[in-house]
Amino acid sequence: MLACLLHNYGHLLHDLGETIAQEGIDAHHEDLGAAALARWFGREVVEPVRLHVAAKRYLCTVDPAYLAGLSPASRLSLELQGGLMNSDEARLFESHPYYGDAVALRRCDDQAKVPGLVVPGLETYRDLVMAHVRML
Repeated sequence: MLACLLHNYGHLLHDLGETIAQEGIDAHHEDLGAAALARWFGREVVEPVRLHVAAKRYLCTVDPAYLAGLSPASRLSLELQGGLMNSDEARLFESHPYYGDAVALRRCDDQAKVPGLVVPGLETYRDLVMAHVRML
C-alpha cells in the first residue's frame, strides 16, 4: 500500500521541528500530507494518509491492548490529536469508505517501529509510486 510509504509526508512540510509533541503542538501532519499528496495521487492513497491519525485514535478506543502497547511518545501525540474517540466518532470513522485501509496502514506503521530495522531504499518503491501517480 503506497499510503504506508507516504503517510508521514506531512511531517516534512511543516517547519515546527521534530519535538513539537513535547511542546504541546499538533502539526496536523495528516492533513498537510493528504492535501499535498492529493495533487499527485488518488483517493486510494490520499484518504488513508488523511485518516491514519484517526485510525490510531480508533484502535486505541476499541482495542485496550493496542492502547497499552503505545510508546510514551505515541501516547503524548494521541492526547494532542484528540485522545480516545467517543462512540459517535468511532461509528462515523467506521462508516468512512477508507476506514479499513487507514486501520491497515496504522498496523503496518506499528510493525515498522523496530529500532535498527533494515528496509529497502526508496528506489525500490519507484514502480509502485509511478503506477499510482497522476500526471498533470
